[in-house]
Amino acid sequence: MIQSLLIMAAGASSRMKASEAEDIRAAATEQANNRTKGLIEIGEDGKPLLYYLLRNAQEAGYKTIYLITATDASFFRSTIRSLPNLDQLHFVFVTQHIPKGRTKPLGTADAVYQALEQFPVLHKNRFSVCNSDNLYSVNAFRRLRSIEQGSGLIAYDSKSLNFTKEKIADFALLVFDSDFCLQNIVEKPAAADLNKVIIEHGSVYISMNAFTFDGNILYSFLSDCPIHLDRDEKELPTALLHMIQEHPRSVKGIPMQEHVPDLTTKKDLLLLAHYLKAQKG
Repeated sequence: MIQSLLIMAAGASSRMKASEAEDIRAAATEQANNRTKGLIEIGEDGKPLLYYLLRNAQEAGYKTIYLITATDASFFRSTIRSLPNLDQLHFVFVTQHIPKGRTKPLGTADAVYQALEQFPVLHKNRFSVCNSDNLYSVNAFRRLRSIEQGSGLIAYDSKSLNFTKEKIADFALLVFDSDFCLQNIVEKPAAADLNKVIIEHGSVYISMNAFTFDGNILYSFLSDCPIHLDRDEKELPTALLHMIQEHPRSVKGIPMQEHVPDLTTKKDLLLLAHYLKAQKG
């Protein structure tokens, strides 16, 4: 089974920093304005979101965690090393360097590409990839680990996601064939496209950036991934789309019906705190 998990944590968190929420404490606001999202302390325990994510990954059986961070990551690394009850995990830190002439990282495809460049062992192995600001369940991680060959991704049924239709349209819409092999990815679909899929299929499957890849196949598509004209980044769904165009039916979807807590704006801090409290209860 898959042993390694890459967690992307080098984003600029611009939407979080620009957002406002009246009901959160001043300390939480300060952290949200100055920390990467995964290190913002959530709820009564005061542990960061990444703690809960790593705990779930450990319970699912991952052994090596590659944490992809920005260049100035001393606080990030010391915080991760201080988290309790994660002794079954081996942490490897990856730096996503920012190219000259830019002020922010080059995107998710570049993040994974730089991980493979810095740790060539990943070229020859299969590994999982996820965001640092979504709280994936133990079951989701187990399903990613159990993909026996090729690549795959979790396909979340939109009916189980506690998001508005407007927020769902901010994610990537997944299109599958009758065998649930990935055929297409529609980034940030228009409302009309979203409604059309709902009418035709009854379900909309959404990507929350939870993947398993074969590094040997993925590498060239990361290296050659074009920069998105509007968002000015190299995006992992673009690399994945190019891969399935050259290798049809190589990516299997794993349908799941469960919510995935998401940390995008300051208002999400309260939602995550309520979610964690309910899980404990």
